[in-house]
Amino acid sequence: MLTQDILDALKSYTANMTRTINLVLQLGDHEKRSELASFLTSFASVSDKIIFEERYLGETVKSPMTFVLEADGEATGISFSGIPSGHEFNSLVLAVLQLSGTEIKLDDTVKQMVSQIETPLNFEIFVSLSCHNCPDVVQTLNQFAVINPNISAEMIDGGVFPELIEERNIQGVPSVYLNGEVFANGKIDTAKIIEKLVEKYPEIASSSTKQEKLPVQDVTVVGGGPAGVAAAIYAARKGLKVTVVADRIGGQVKDTMGIENLISVPKTTGPQLTNALHGHLREYDITVREHFQVESIEKGNIKTLTLTSGQVIETKTLIIATGAKWRELGVPGEKENIGNGVAYCPHCDGPFFKGKDVAVIGGGNSGIEAALDLSGIVKSVTVFEFLPELKADKVLVNQAEARDNIKILKNVATKEIIADNGKVAAIDYQDRETEEVHRQHLAGVFVQIGLVPNSQFVKGIVELTPYGEVIVNEKGETSEPGIFACGDVTTVPYKQIVIAMGEGAKASLSAFDYLIKNA
Repeated sequence: MLTQDILDALKSYTANMTRTINLVLQLGDHEKRSELASFLTSFASVSDKIIFEERYLGETVKSPMTFVLEADGEATGISFSGIPSGHEFNSLVLAVLQLSGTEIKLDDTVKQMVSQIETPLNFEIFVSLSCHNCPDVVQTLNQFAVINPNISAEMIDGGVFPELIEERNIQGVPSVYLNGEVFANGKIDTAKIIEKLVEKYPEIASSSTKQEKLPVQDVTVVGGGPAGVAAAIYAARKGLKVTVVADRIGGQVKDTMGIENLISVPKTTGPQLTNALHGHLREYDITVREHFQVESIEKGNIKTLTLTSGQVIETKTLIIATGAKWRELGVPGEKENIGNGVAYCPHCDGPFFKGKDVAVIGGGNSGIEAALDLSGIVKSVTVFEFLPELKADKVLVNQAEARDNIKILKNVATKEIIADNGKVAAIDYQDRETEEVHRQHLAGVFVQIGLVPNSQFVKGIVELTPYGEVIVNEKGETSEPGIFACGDVTTVPYKQIVIAMGEGAKASLSAFDYLIKNA
């Protein structure tokens, strides 16, 4: 399972390990156990600091497909149930390296908050190996376990434990349980995990306010996608004091699998581009407050930002680059069934609907691409498009129409998502021409109807359109002096990565001009 190229790469990664990491596999019988044992034997072969062993771990360990990580013979709280291949391979590699001394690249504020938790927290993260969002959650919670011995984290491959998936009614990943109860379903990132922990344990937020306050910043960028990173780098290159506040670097791009229109880069992926953005940011003296959001803004010559961590940042100029998020349908049965048949990520949740009938809502590029992806897994896909014609590119439409198991319904309105016994069972839709309502029985609904701007936190601060977009002029200036905006959150048309990068650079240069004129 591990090629020689992978093993060679692992040897270089593990060359500087300072602690011995034991991969301890639970005893017992399972049809895939020999495959897991072979995988772990191969993994351990790259370093004398990694030891694979098989040992009885007690009744509390899930199955013979579970292995735990020990550091210098001591329990770490990190375990994997299943073979961490596919997207989860990096989760195992990072856990081994971080337990053996590699720096954890979480914001210092996050580390401080996590270290304050005194209550035992046992996280179970259900994943599918094709889910590209899942590793972020697994890796975050593994890092929490490294930081705080009161925290444990277990990755569980749903494909290996179908009975457990059925028992807990899981229809979407990542699905996170905390101390046996549902903690989060569907797409979730580090910022959301921290937000939920603060809700449950508000005392941990107070620790972040004890950090040394930053000096007044020249430029504070809110948002870590292509627009925000471009703005921050351009500002830093001018020698300005720059801070970036972002729930995650990469933003929406991180969830994009195929990128083929970033000029000079013929083909890349969202995770690869996100790593490149991270690397470029680190080339400059930029303060990054990742995994937090802005809670409030006070206007003035010096703008005051309060973060969800409780930290306060004062800044001379502000650049809003918070992008957009998936738009929800807003029909009965949608919110209630997220993770139980309603999903927004076909790559992540498609495997849970193998051999079943599903719907894709939306006939734009993202909707038709989702239908094409799903058609290779599910029994059938029905695309529901509100308008009389599809908005997707002709090349995608032609591919969809050529698939026997893709059906396209145009000029229809989704009215309600129906559930039975806690799972999606059907969808009610209306023919917009005849006004007749129909019901189609299916097991899953994938919503792909575009984006909505992440601008709620600046409502009342700058002028917005009725759709929530920040109104900007040709220089990226908003209605409020010293506040600029760029990227998908603004009125600039055509939401594209390359456009967002250019708009970020432009907003930063405008902020620099403002600082010169208002010094």
